[in-house]
Amino acid sequence: MRVLAEVHARDGYPVNWPDQPGEWLSRGPLLGSWVAEVDGRLVGHVCLSQVGEGDLAPGLWSERHGAGRSATAVVGRLFVAPQARGHRIGAVLIDRAVKEARHRGLHPVLDVVTSDTAAADLYERLGWQLMATVEQQWSPHQTVAIRCYAAPTWHSR
Repeated sequence: MRVLAEVHARDGYPVNWPDQPGEWLSRGPLLGSWVAEVDGRLVGHVCLSQVGEGDLAPGLWSERHGAGRSATAVVGRLFVAPQARGHRIGAVLIDRAVKEARHRGLHPVLDVVTSDTAAADLYERLGWQLMATVEQQWSPHQTVAIRCYAAPTWHSR
């Protein structure tokens, strides 16, 4: 949670700091969760989940491919410690989640807030396809613009 707190302080991710960060990292219908370590220190995290209620990308992908939302898996909660960036850790974590999704026969998708331009740049460098940018109501007083991505369609990298 220390790394997540560093990322939040520097980048504003997650947008709304959770009351219980440990629960936030592990809640939901997780299919897997992975961390990256460098010299015994935790420097990154990613998870893969079944489709949740607030996930937008699965619906967009499903509409475009004539498949149910359950044919997707959501890559999420990706973060890398500020001091560990620039070493492809984010790309390695994403690749691990994508491999797990494909092993399960699911297509990886994700949602990212438009203000997180570094994350969007990473996904696009890795070949993820922007499906749409949409507004999502997170609370009665908070509407957020979300970019919805789908992983490239090839099966190996």
